Amino acid sequence: MSETTDPEALDTARRRKPPAKSARGRVTMTDIARAAGCSQATVSFVLNNSPGIKLSQQTRERVIEAARALGYSPPAFSALQKPLPAFEGLDGVIGFAVDQLATSPEAVVAIEGARQASWNAGNVLLVAQTLGDSVMEPRAIAALTKRGISALIYMTIFTREIVAPDYLYGLDIPVILLNCYTADYAFPAVVPSEIAGGQSSTRHLTSHGHRRIATITGEPWMQAAQDRLKGYRRALATADIPFDPELVVEGDWSASAGYAATVKLLALKDRPTAIFCQNDRTAIGCYEALKEAGLHIPQDISVVGYDDEEIARHLFPPLTTSILPHMAMGQWAIEQLEAPAAPGRGRYPITKLECPLVERESVRAVAAVS
Repeated sequence: MSETTDPEALDTARRRKPPAKSARGRVTMTDIARAAGCSQATVSFVLNNSPGIKLSQQTRERVIEAARALGYSPPAFSALQKPLPAFEGLDGVIGFAVDQLATSPEAVVAIEGARQASWNAGNVLLVAQTLGDSVMEPRAIAALTKRGISALIYMTIFTREIVAPDYLYGLDIPVILLNCYTADYAFPAVVPSEIAGGQSSTRHLTSHGHRRIATITGEPWMQAAQDRLKGYRRALATADIPFDPELVVEGDWSASAGYAATVKLLALKDRPTAIFCQNDRTAIGCYEALKEAGLHIPQDISVVGYDDEEIARHLFPPLTTSILPHMAMGQWAIEQLEAPAAPGRGRYPITKLECPLVERESVRAVAAVS
């Protein structure tokens, strides 16, 4: 972590007027971070006496002095002043709570991204699946905090706005939201840039001369489906292609829905020359329906997917698709622990990470009309 060691700056920080206590009437690690001029993670590492963290002695003294000046008394963390036996010798421990783990590859990818970034800094990641249960989720997070975590990453499988539970606001450690965000912007949050991803996918087809471009959506209540459709429509508008609602077929992200939707599209009097499937599983069903109809990909119809699941590169032909950036999102979440604490409770912009297009062999230029 990068902390200032300039003597003049340190002296200024020591003479700085302590900030007012939080609205809850007690001093928090956020207050200490503001007074000491460092991040919340640094405060947590110092107060928890986490071994192995590479902080200067001046920084440690500055944090301790700020905590004492503010009268910080951490009852909830008093048991954490000494590392638990099971974690002796570790540099630090970061908690990762996710609502669904076993049923979703996205969670595993995000956790791997966070693990890589954590291990690079000498930290360990502890993961808990909560299922979003109103009773068990707070118990799971409490179990993580009792293990001495220095920060918490809170992830949802479906990209969405959430109402953060009160216990997240009450934690005296940094909280990072992954694949979700709150209306009050109280926590750093990262989500995929889905509108841009849908736009890029469709623009790739228009750049190959396609004008009859269909799309098979996900479930319409999901933000990812809404945003990918917005991107699709924006790309059409940019290319001066009129929007045709009969080229939009609702799906549910499954291969069977992709198959059924493709059959419906092929029955149109003026069938599409390209299909944007809004996830790779939908594209699997699309492939099957096209091949069953005796059509060749991409000679007869081009196909684009989304998510870049492992199966995408093994389809025949390999599927052009967009990377859902959960790996990068997990890494981003860890990197935010280096950022200085925001003034007051904090108001953080939502970070949107690009969904890069991976070009493979499922797209070609539309055949010229003779």
